[in-house]
Amino acid sequence: MQTTPWRPQSEIEDNPINLPREAAEKIIPELDRHLSSFFVLFHQYQKHHWLVEGPQFRDIHLFLEEGYNEIHEQLDAIAERITAIGGVPTSSPAAQTELAYLSHEPEGIFRITDMLTKDRTDEGTIAANLRRTIKLCTANEDFGTETLLKGILLKVEDRAHHLDHFLGSDSLGLRLNEGASA
Repeated sequence: MQTTPWRPQSEIEDNPINLPREAAEKIIPELDRHLSSFFVLFHQYQKHHWLVEGPQFRDIHLFLEEGYNEIHEQLDAIAERITAIGGVPTSSPAAQTELAYLSHEPEGIFRITDMLTKDRTDEGTIAANLRRTIKLCTANEDFGTETLLKGILLKVEDRAHHLDHFLGSDSLGLRLNEGASA
């Protein structure tokens, strides 16, 4: 087996979409950071999906499954875009962990509220980072990547919004208690 890559990851080649090399050189590292962070989030959602317990088990279990499937589609789209503009995506889990702006949750089981709070916080971190990269894409006239990231951003914000609802007060319980005291 050959131990030296045919094309090193650091080498950015000309792309078939005629995005200037200077633009690709600025955008690819940002996309790679997103890719790595999405892998961290993917693993986290999957872990939480496996470990969720409690009265809302089914709803949260299904939400997290839908989430990790959606995240996997998004990270794949980001990796494909990296290749389309001349880059090589980071694929080693160890290298992704170093490159990601999210950190893996420690091993073990946490209370579901803590797990979902981390998911919501991480989704917010991704949203903020995506917005910065979208601005970079706009400034470098990479409207294809801009459009891709805007679509992903909407899904990230939607997951964060739903997580916020899971973490909210139980308004039905409050109404029941309020009615009982009247």
